[in-house]
Amino acid sequence: MLKLAPFARQHSRLFFIAKQCMRVVTGAVIGIFLVFPAVAKACPDLSPYFLDSEPDWAERERQLAELMPECLDNSQYFALIGSAQLNLGQLAPALESLERALLQDPQNGAAQIDYAETLYEIGQLFGALELNRQLLRRDDLPAGLQPLLEQRQLRWQALTRQTSLEADLRAGYDNNLNGGPDSSQITLTPSGEPILLSLSPELQPISGPYLNMGLSGRLRQLAADHQHNWSTALRGRVSEDTDSDLLQFATQYAYIKPAQEHSWQFVAGMNHLLYGGSALFTGAEASARYQLGGSGTCKPYYELAVQQQYYHGQHVLNALESKLGAGLNCNSVQAARGYQLTAEISALNNKALRSGRLGGNRAGWQVGLDWRYPLSRGTLRAQLNYTELQDRDSYSPLLASGADRWQNRGSVSLQYAEPINLFGRDSTLLINLFSQRQTSNIQLFRTADTSAEIGFSWAF
Repeated sequence: MLKLAPFARQHSRLFFIAKQCMRVVTGAVIGIFLVFPAVAKACPDLSPYFLDSEPDWAERERQLAELMPECLDNSQYFALIGSAQLNLGQLAPALESLERALLQDPQNGAAQIDYAETLYEIGQLFGALELNRQLLRRDDLPAGLQPLLEQRQLRWQALTRQTSLEADLRAGYDNNLNGGPDSSQITLTPSGEPILLSLSPELQPISGPYLNMGLSGRLRQLAADHQHNWSTALRGRVSEDTDSDLLQFATQYAYIKPAQEHSWQFVAGMNHLLYGGSALFTGAEASARYQLGGSGTCKPYYELAVQQQYYHGQHVLNALESKLGAGLNCNSVQAARGYQLTAEISALNNKALRSGRLGGNRAGWQVGLDWRYPLSRGTLRAQLNYTELQDRDSYSPLLASGADRWQNRGSVSLQYAEPINLFGRDSTLLINLFSQRQTSNIQLFRTADTSAEIGFSWAF
């Protein structure tokens, strides 16, 4: 038989109507459904505590605490005091009391109901779901109690599937919309003799205002020992220089298997880029990440990624790029604030898939830093990146006397995000600054780009 102690509680996460109904059910079944186990003679009669449907939980917890020396072997006693502690928000003591109740009587239905709720409150969603599922399989549940447990199961189960939709709109100014070289002239070296050649205006940097728009959706499916994440995004940039307008579509799937000692993450995705109204690039990629666990502030990880690069209209540029890296994920909480820091260093290898690509294969390395810090009203994010690449073959006898090309590229990005209320909706104010500079032994690949933008994002 189900031994049912009062389980109705004043708590924000258990909706009010359910709590009232459960109180009614509890009172109705006390006389016909409750079977008290044999208790130690020294423990007083606990039945008065079951008859009070609107208790003063603090007073009840105080009264029961005085009886503990006499009721150490009474499962119903620990179910009662655990229920009081749960209603008072004392989750750690409630967890201990309810565990003691179930150790003495694993079939104590009241303790099971409260223990499932406590597990949910401390973030152990799947433990709570499993215990609630076991309760629903019992054949001695009161008729009025089962629908309430079923509603709780559905409500908790809904938390394992999370969806979000986000739109953003930003306006800005860029001094190099088309990614042109920072020099209006390049030096040709036919037969070793330098010749200056002026670039046509459309190849030189074009500056101007622009508008960025984006729409993205995410789906997160949680399981007891893993999770699935799907994301899709569509982003575009338009400006007066229509030849440099961008439209990008990206989609990604991630399988994450966390554990206390370590975690695995496997990612697959693709992205497609249109430039000036024509298809420019399509990439398909896959990666695997292994991160060590532990209680430290920083946790190391190792990552392997591969991307197949396909250039529409310029198939000679097609390549297979691989990256092998190691990094640290750091989280620090100080008072009410905490920062997040990710640092990574990687080795790069880019292999040409077709013969005849200028420069042939190339290799290099990359370092990156991603830092987020919460401020009093918003969040500041800084990203730094530095990459060096070296061609394995001569790039062209017409440039730099046929030397192997090298490129060094550094970039810094700053973003300030602050939650605001706009048009009656929760939204975020975004302010972004971006600067990038690339140097090379070949003038054609020396570029500089700086942009600033402001806008908003909306989550649905």
